[in-house]
Amino acid sequence: MEHNSTFPIKQNELDMLRDEATSYLKTIQWEQGQRAKNRDKDAKDESILLYLSRANNGGGSADTVSVSKTILALKKRLLPESVALPIYLNQTLYAVQEGITMGIWIKDSYADASGLSGLSERKSTLDASGRREFESKQHTATAFMLFASAYKILYDLKPHASDDLSVMKQKFAGLPELSFMSPLKGWSCMLYYYDKYLSHPDIIKSDKDVIDFTVVYFEAVIAEIQLRKSSLEYTESISDRTYKLENSEFNISGWTNTFEGTAKSVEFNKIQFEQIVGNRDAKHFARRLTERLLSYDFTEQKNPFQELGGFMPVFMGYGIPGTGKSMLIAAIATRLKEHADNLNIPFLFHPMPDTLISTFQGGSAEKMVEWMKPLQDPSKLIFAPIDDAENNLQERTAQGVSAGVKEVIGVFLRYTEGAYAVNYGNSSIGLFTNLPEMLDKAVISRVQGRFKIDGARTEHDFVDQDHLWWRKLEQTMPSFVNMSNPEGYDYLSDQGLAKSMGDILSQVEKPSEERVLEAFEKTEKAHSETEHMFYASLYKEIQKIFPFFSSRDVRNIQSAISLRLTDFDLEKDWFDNPEVYFKKDYDTKFNMLQELMKSNMKGLNFSDIRRQEVVRYLDNVATIADTDFKRKVDARIAQMKVEREARERFE
Repeated sequence: MEHNSTFPIKQNELDMLRDEATSYLKTIQWEQGQRAKNRDKDAKDESILLYLSRANNGGGSADTVSVSKTILALKKRLLPESVALPIYLNQTLYAVQEGITMGIWIKDSYADASGLSGLSERKSTLDASGRREFESKQHTATAFMLFASAYKILYDLKPHASDDLSVMKQKFAGLPELSFMSPLKGWSCMLYYYDKYLSHPDIIKSDKDVIDFTVVYFEAVIAEIQLRKSSLEYTESISDRTYKLENSEFNISGWTNTFEGTAKSVEFNKIQFEQIVGNRDAKHFARRLTERLLSYDFTEQKNPFQELGGFMPVFMGYGIPGTGKSMLIAAIATRLKEHADNLNIPFLFHPMPDTLISTFQGGSAEKMVEWMKPLQDPSKLIFAPIDDAENNLQERTAQGVSAGVKEVIGVFLRYTEGAYAVNYGNSSIGLFTNLPEMLDKAVISRVQGRFKIDGARTEHDFVDQDHLWWRKLEQTMPSFVNMSNPEGYDYLSDQGLAKSMGDILSQVEKPSEERVLEAFEKTEKAHSETEHMFYASLYKEIQKIFPFFSSRDVRNIQSAISLRLTDFDLEKDWFDNPEVYFKKDYDTKFNMLQELMKSNMKGLNFSDIRRQEVVRYLDNVATIADTDFKRKVDARIAQMKVEREARERFE
């Protein structure tokens, strides 16, 4: 079956199930499992968990509760003088009822699609393997039913809940248990703890708390199902289809949870490029990135720079520790935010969280999908940095790499190229690392722009770095810094932005890496650098040295050259008066950029640029390939020196 067939959920079919849903709200029975009873031993919030675990006085018998009665009791406690059921309580009760109705419909639909209905009818005649299949499908049906129910409740209530649910989340002590044994047990268990929380006096202090708590509770239900869904079988007839509710935007597509796709921008420290010393290549790249993102057209949902070949959905900045990676991330975010505010454009700063790798099987993939989902939102500009990228995107074949890392990389590759990779030209992922050689090869091959973050490199850089530090002292105690200034150099004048990549790369003539240089010189004997065959033979030579060099690398070199052709400044006037360029329609912007590109190319020489970019890329490939081996050798040498010294001292 092709991936997404859509099935309608008809209102009249739901109407027939509503009485059953209401009966679960009126009364259910649940007998707590042993583990849930013992939850209070190591509870984070003694009072609430103790209360939950003693919910039926510790007796072994089943306990009967009624959600609808509890909600009426809340009305009496919170709003004694009100006659009708207050709006928030009413909304919640209605949403939960509709959610249960939806869950029942989904369970029936799964039972028909998966063959569970047929097994139920023949239940008394099933052999052992038939019974096993029946139970397994019953568990999956229950999990999907509870998922659909919680999902519909969130869909209806989330718009009415408070923006900040952190206080409620702190009061919430988790789900003691969630049963997938059978649909009836699923409903009973889920509603039992929902009811217990609602009746706890500390949880609900106002009628608005009822909506807020309900959202927090059913978010926890979804999280629990997501954690356990990898252990379910017979899920094909869940993941291959979408169910759409008629006359509504609501749909259920497998286990996807789109509420995770709405990300909020993360706070960051404001930093200007001038405060970063050295790093000319990195600063230049960062500035180009911001100008390109800002050219995105919200009406057409595309970016003229993508058509011109000058856009980088994935880029990488690498360099030794302490050269300013985190500062650079903040500087890019600062520049984007300032321009976006100025142009009245929504901007999302969306760094990858540190806590992505999960110890649960499938948990890391979940979290990674959750992080990458917002990157497909065409309604805002998105900068998504991954700092210390080697932690989460480490070479998969290396020893001891966790299953979580492999899951994260799998999701990253799927979303950056292939069927899922929608890039409108409004979002860019930046990998920042001290150890590019530790990154997975497939991840590196997705990188379309790369630059070195090498920190201070010249005397002027170092004098500027010191100046940034002591000028603060100068401001507080004017004559305290009693030293003379450099002759013929104004502080920070070297820290401005380069005009173009050509300024930075003009010194690049030949590769600096030995084996690349050798291949280069060997090719020069056979072809001139102005022949197309020069590069074809060079690539063949490189492949002999580095077997992993592939067509993908050649495409990356091509995109680096295209980037150079679009390596021009946007006119300053365009930023001061947005209507001149930024506010224009897509075609006008595209034509303006083409004109700029043509006038910029007059001073350029294609074969020069091609040579510079090829040399730069191949040197980079060689450095990355070598460093790993060199690091292992150095570590071994250091170890041997320590042992020798220890032996000598011991003797």
